[in-house]
Amino acid sequence: MKVVILAGGLGTRLSEYTHSIPKPMIDIKGKPMIYYIMKHFSKYGFKEFYLALGYKKEIVKRYFKNNSFGWKINLVDTGNNTMTGGRLKRLTKYLNKEKFFLTYGDGISNVNLKKLLKFHNNNNKLVTLTAVRPPARFGAVKLKGNLVKYFKEKSKLDEGWINGGFFVMEPKFLKYIKNDRTFLERKPLEKMFKKKQLVAYRHSGFWQCVDTKRDLDFIKENIKKI
Repeated sequence: MKVVILAGGLGTRLSEYTHSIPKPMIDIKGKPMIYYIMKHFSKYGFKEFYLALGYKKEIVKRYFKNNSFGWKINLVDTGNNTMTGGRLKRLTKYLNKEKFFLTYGDGISNVNLKKLLKFHNNNNKLVTLTAVRPPARFGAVKLKGNLVKYFKEKSKLDEGWINGGFFVMEPKFLKYIKNDRTFLERKPLEKMFKKKQLVAYRHSGFWQCVDTKRDLDFIKENIKKI
């Protein structure tokens, strides 16, 4: 089963790193972030990767030219300014025959991929996303006038569920992506929701996206959890 990783964005929120390298190539304990994502998939037996490249693609290509890790790695230029949906659309010729995994190049998790795939197959929908609790950042406070009526030290349970990536998709979903300017998370997935073709696999284990230096420091401290 093929694994698509979106690895072509500008990563502007981490510009102190991404001015010189693409975000998925940020170093974590001597290896790029994307390596850990791919290693997790390979642990479950999924070793055929399609990396949707764009910004500073030559750095990714150079790294994987010199390191194969025993995986089948396809490096596909999907354009510097292409949006997330557009990048996936450009891979249609590789993906139009069977279901596939899709995830982002800046999110690391220990999600059980076999259970995720089984959940997708059991629900018989076009798209399954992995729903996660966002990392808790702040304590929750509710006020009545100037009086604090509720205080709860930071807790993931107050945050609800968010899209954590690690999708399973049927090839029919690709027709709902219009062009390079399409954001995956807008019209295509909203249409799936309206058609009752989008389900969520709840993952309560480790998950962390990397949007800030604080996120990156946290990942470096906890990378052994995956």
